[in-house]
Amino acid sequence: MTTPGSLKTRLIETIFRFRESGDANIAIVFAISAPVLIAFVGAAVDYSRANSARTDMQVTLDSAAMMLSKTAASLTTAQVTTTGASYFTGMFNRSDVSNVSVTSAYTSTSGSQIVMTASGTVATTLLSILGYSTLPVSATSTAKWGTSRLRVALALDNTGSMADNGKLAALKTATKNLLTQLKAAATTNGDVYVSIIPFSKDVNIGSSYYSQSYIDWTSWASDTSNYSCSKSKYTTQTTCTSGGGTWSLNSKSTWNGCITDRGGTSAPDSANYDQLVSVPGSATASKYPAEQYDYCPVAMMGLSYDWTSLSALIDTMVAQGSTNQPIGLVWAWQSLVGGGPLTMPTKDSSYTYTDVIILMSDGLNTQDRWYGNGSATSTSVDSRMYSSTGTGTCANAKAAGVVIYTIQVNTSGDATSTLLKNCASSTDKFVELKSASQMITTFTAIGTALTKLRIAN
Repeated sequence: MTTPGSLKTRLIETIFRFRESGDANIAIVFAISAPVLIAFVGAAVDYSRANSARTDMQVTLDSAAMMLSKTAASLTTAQVTTTGASYFTGMFNRSDVSNVSVTSAYTSTSGSQIVMTASGTVATTLLSILGYSTLPVSATSTAKWGTSRLRVALALDNTGSMADNGKLAALKTATKNLLTQLKAAATTNGDVYVSIIPFSKDVNIGSSYYSQSYIDWTSWASDTSNYSCSKSKYTTQTTCTSGGGTWSLNSKSTWNGCITDRGGTSAPDSANYDQLVSVPGSATASKYPAEQYDYCPVAMMGLSYDWTSLSALIDTMVAQGSTNQPIGLVWAWQSLVGGGPLTMPTKDSSYTYTDVIILMSDGLNTQDRWYGNGSATSTSVDSRMYSSTGTGTCANAKAAGVVIYTIQVNTSGDATSTLLKNCASSTDKFVELKSASQMITTFTAIGTALTKLRIAN
């Protein structure tokens, strides 16, 4: 490939051969063509310098646009212009470029972006023979961010063992720190939504939903603790009726909001409703079963960017009850798609969305609606979330495009949870911790990864 420098050398050599030639015709041709040849050499040299200046201008402009993107959303239109120009001129060190002009414009429609342009002129040398005293140079740079939006569901273990070794306190700190990170990653409301699903054996959707048709009252109505006597001094059906009282089912308004696993009363339904986020229908097994669980966790919160309320919910969490990770996972997934008491905010087609579940638990599964006694580990409970054949809630959620992080806080010397490891979207998204304090750094690391994901072009 012929470079401007080599072309220049060859042309000069040719000129000298013409000049030194004794042939009269050649001398005449040389006399006529010399200015054109010199101008051609000049053009190669001048255009080479201009291209070099243009390349440096583009590199500098790209850097300035990236710098400006960090603060553009908080600046006025005039400040965007002056700040962009300041960034550029502070880095552009080409004294041969004159009349430099820089413009910057910020927009937040369909994601945020900065468009910067720069222009200037480079003085020519030999090209001036042809009347071109300068060559224009210009560059344009666009920095886009925020075209990706995040929806993050936190499934948080609120079981009794979380009271040990400072785990609940560390979880509260870690989660609040994560909320602060996610809030900072949002340029505008709706860029990041978060839901919080505290779980033990059950989850709590909120007692105010007792009149909804998607609630199944079968198990609740069969629980004798949900009955009372018209004569309050009697606490059993036998003493009530023998004492002349009326034994009757309590009003549904006395329900504490707890929901157990969807499916059959005595065993999981063949439709595997407990592993799905399908809309409840007329089939009883598809509805959400009410249960007056004594260790009902605090009520969940669906997708929201009300950061104050989300943080306040974290403060109310208490440690009680046995472990049912499957119900925490499926309701975290439910919060991402909506259904029952939960509403999924409409997704804007101008953005791309990443749905994420962070499932944190400090123990192994001990009890669900059908299996386990609340103390010993139950592989039957595990199988509802993930089986050796690759089925279960984990597989279903991942097939739907949900990214799953799993965290095992193993302060009791339990075996590494193969279940949580297999449930994670990839090996790097499963973390086993040996101390409560590690939750804080782990949640921060996940928050950093999610923040980078959202800001990426």
